[in-house]
Amino acid sequence: MNRVRIGFGFREQPTWKLLLGIPLIYLPLLTTVPFLILGVALARLHLRMVGGTEIRGYWDFVPSWISHRYRNADHISFQGGTGRWMILRSRYFWILNCKLYCPMSVALLAYASYLVKVVENWWCPFAHDRKETYAEGAIDMSFWHAYPRELPKLHPEDRDNPIWNEAASRAES
Repeated sequence: MNRVRIGFGFREQPTWKLLLGIPLIYLPLLTTVPFLILGVALARLHLRMVGGTEIRGYWDFVPSWISHRYRNADHISFQGGTGRWMILRSRYFWILNCKLYCPMSVALLAYASYLVKVVENWWCPFAHDRKETYAEGAIDMSFWHAYPRELPKLHPEDRDNPIWNEAASRAES
């Protein structure tokens, strides 16, 4: 597995880089979240308008608060360092990051990805080398499957793919 390397060089970074770099984590919230929310709303509206039902909701992607290892009362905080790391000593800083920022933002990205996969499976039931990763957004039938006269045009692997053909999925079982 390829890993991103961060921890091995973190402590060697100059203080000025860390002080400028760490707050940058919150800028994507301000710059992308409003557009993601708009995109999610439009994708859901689109799916509903073309007849979609049983579309998973955003909260299906947010982990249960009970699943978090640390509760507010016993949440860990950073105890090492001095001066530049004072905010990291705050339990509330970690609660904000671990209970809100991480699960809510990761869930929003996962939910947006799910909706795009559903839309893609509806309009484009054509296999490619990564299409199996769209299985999370499996649907009953694609646009092409909804029109039986169009089925002969589809390659057999596209016509009978269980990701966008529920009948093929039942036939496999």
